[in-house]
Amino acid sequence: MEQSQSRVSASDALARFRLLFLSAVGIFFFFVPISVNGKSTIPLDHLVSQIKVWLGSGVAWYAFAMIVIGAVYPFVTGQWSKSLTDKVFSVLKVMGAGAALMAVTGAGPEFLHSKDMLPFLFEKLVISVGLIVPVGAVFLSFLVSYGLLELIGILVQPVMRPIWRTPGRSAIDAVASFVGSYSLGLLITNRVYKSGQYSAKEAAIIATGFSTVSATFMIIVAKTLDLMAVWNLYFWGTLVITFIVTAITVRLPPLRQMDESVADPEPDAGSEGRLQTAYQTGMNVARQAPALGSNVLSTIKDGLLMTISILPSIMSVGLIGLLVAKYTPVFEWLGYLFYPFTAVWGIEGAKELAQASASGLAEMFLPALLLREAEFVVRMAAAVICVSSVLFFSASIPCILSTSIPLSVGRLVVIWFIRTALSLLLAIPFAMFVAGQM
Repeated sequence: MEQSQSRVSASDALARFRLLFLSAVGIFFFFVPISVNGKSTIPLDHLVSQIKVWLGSGVAWYAFAMIVIGAVYPFVTGQWSKSLTDKVFSVLKVMGAGAALMAVTGAGPEFLHSKDMLPFLFEKLVISVGLIVPVGAVFLSFLVSYGLLELIGILVQPVMRPIWRTPGRSAIDAVASFVGSYSLGLLITNRVYKSGQYSAKEAAIIATGFSTVSATFMIIVAKTLDLMAVWNLYFWGTLVITFIVTAITVRLPPLRQMDESVADPEPDAGSEGRLQTAYQTGMNVARQAPALGSNVLSTIKDGLLMTISILPSIMSVGLIGLLVAKYTPVFEWLGYLFYPFTAVWGIEGAKELAQASASGLAEMFLPALLLREAEFVVRMAAAVICVSSVLFFSASIPCILSTSIPLSVGRLVVIWFIRTALSLLLAIPFAMFVAGQM
């Protein structure tokens, strides 16, 4: 009996350590700015910068290797032949490998090697993403694997249904996407939808409203736009704006009109105190979590798989987007649809912000790439738009189309337009507020 109680006590102590300490490690690396050599930023950013220094010139060849592996991977696994979308993106990944080869060797047309084309795309974006995604994945495991995710989910259950029209369990999806990745969030959403626990409408709301890019990608956006000095304001402001936009979008077509029938609806919360329930749920997850070593190895593998998946697409779609933006009026024309939403605030650069926001449909990084030299308010607003628009053709839209959630390309484009317009209306005054705090 005493031995049994001793084992239970030891299990509780380990679970408590995981829930409280290991989760705190994740919070520290993502949300606690520290100063090193006069530079104030989050520890994860310091670590990635140091790794880049250690690798020296080898970092470019590392990024190139990841892109080549990513271009070959769909053909090795057979993924390329599963759908038209997979075929298109497999071709784009091969094109991305070709663009990366030109970037590292200096080959190819001279206009591609102007400083705002291949050099910027490869050196400032691709290399940063190639380092920060696998390294960030390690510390993301501290945030998502030891009960913090579930604890937060239980605490916010009472607000999910009235505000976002989704059940309490969707809070886990929302947080998983924001601190993990849209692919992780969509994986959870699709699994729950197929099990009959989400309606088509609920699954679509979560996929298009919560499954945004992760905190690691937000760091890339902030670094590109020179916003790391206000990282915490940017992160939390973007989170709030993204979820406000989702709350409005769910009340508009096409999401409002989707099927709401659900086979296995969520039961009502019990009478036990919510804080106690959240803590116990977090403890249960912490007890069942894998050992730290195996968890870190697993997340490194996931991070590397995500790296080889996104780098070739960023290279090809990003380059196509930059060429279209520089040499054609496509985004200028599309940007006029958003101009009323930027002009109403009377800011300098309203037209450029509208046009750059339109480019986000192709690739979420493009607004950041196009506005990196703009004044602060425009850069901050663009940084928010990159995230809060959620949908883009280089990654998130193909991911959604590969799930069982009944969303067509047409519906996704309409939702993207609504989200971008609403995001602009909220992001610009937020950026003006941040500028006033500096």
